[in-house]
Amino acid sequence: MLSADEPLPGTAAQVAGWVCIEYPGAWGRDVLDGTALGADLAGVLSERADAAGVRIMFIRRPGRSEQLGGTRTVLLANSHPDHAWCERLEIGDVTDLLDVDLTKIAGPAPGLGERVDEQVVLVCAHGKRDQCCAVLGRPVAAALADQFGDAVWECSHTGGHRFAPSMILLPSGNTYGRLTPAESVLAVRAAADGDVYLPGLRGRSIWGPRGQVAEVAVRQVTTAGTNELTVDEHGPEPVVAHRDGRRWQVSVEQRELSARPASCGADPKSVRPVVAVNVRELPAEVPAGSSM
Repeated sequence: MLSADEPLPGTAAQVAGWVCIEYPGAWGRDVLDGTALGADLAGVLSERADAAGVRIMFIRRPGRSEQLGGTRTVLLANSHPDHAWCERLEIGDVTDLLDVDLTKIAGPAPGLGERVDEQVVLVCAHGKRDQCCAVLGRPVAAALADQFGDAVWECSHTGGHRFAPSMILLPSGNTYGRLTPAESVLAVRAAADGDVYLPGLRGRSIWGPRGQVAEVAVRQVTTAGTNELTVDEHGPEPVVAHRDGRRWQVSVEQRELSARPASCGADPKSVRPVVAVNVRELPAEVPAGSSM
C-alpha cells in the first residue's frame, strides 16, 4: 500500500469536543449532508457544532443493524488532558439534541449525562465515505466488541482513510491507524490502565499536526500516562510538558512524499507529513519557546 511509507504521527483530525449520536440506519457520505437527518435538522446541528467547536459523528453497534429501541445513545466528550471526560445520555429522537447546550462541551465535565469511566472505542466503518474503512474497520470493531462489549462502536468518518483501519479512544481522542485486531485490543487495554499504546498512534486529537507529532516523539523517549502530557504549539518549536515539571522542545519539519490517493478511488495528491527531527529536554530554568 502506497501510504505505508507515510508517518502516522500528526495525522489525527484535530477535534477538541465530540458529539457521537447513535444512528443505526443508512449514513450518507457526510453525517450532516441531510441524507440521514434531513436538510433542516442537519443544517441546524452543523451550525451549532461549528459554533461550539465540536465534531458530530454517527455511531452504531458492530454488526450493522437497522434496529433501534425506544431511545438512542449520545456520547459527549472533551479530549483536553487537563479535563478529559465522557458522558452518556439517552434521547428519544435526534431533535432532542437541540435542547443540549453544545458549548458546555468545551470545558470540564458539565453533567449533561451520566459519567462514563471506561474507555469508549470508536472504529471507523463508514463505507459510504470510503470502502476501505468498512472492509478493514468492521473486523477490528467485531474483535474489540468480543473483548470490551458495549464500550465499542462503529463510527462515521474519522479522517485519514488511507490509514484504515482507524480507531479513536474517548475521552482522550487518541487516534490510531493500521492496527490489526490484536493490536487494537492491546491499545484499548493500555488506555484502560491509564497508559498510551504507541504502535499505530496517529496523535491526540486536541493538538494540531505539529503538537501531535511532538507528543508522540516525547512518548517515545519517556514514560507518561494518558493525561500527563500537554503541548504548547504557539512557539516556533512545540514544547511538551509533563505534569511532574519536565519539558521537552521538539524540532519538527515538513517533508514531501509522492502523491497517493487520500481514499479509495480518489485522485492522487502530494502528501506533506510533519515529522520530528529532534527531541531535547529543557533545563528547568529555560522558558518555553527559548531558542537554546
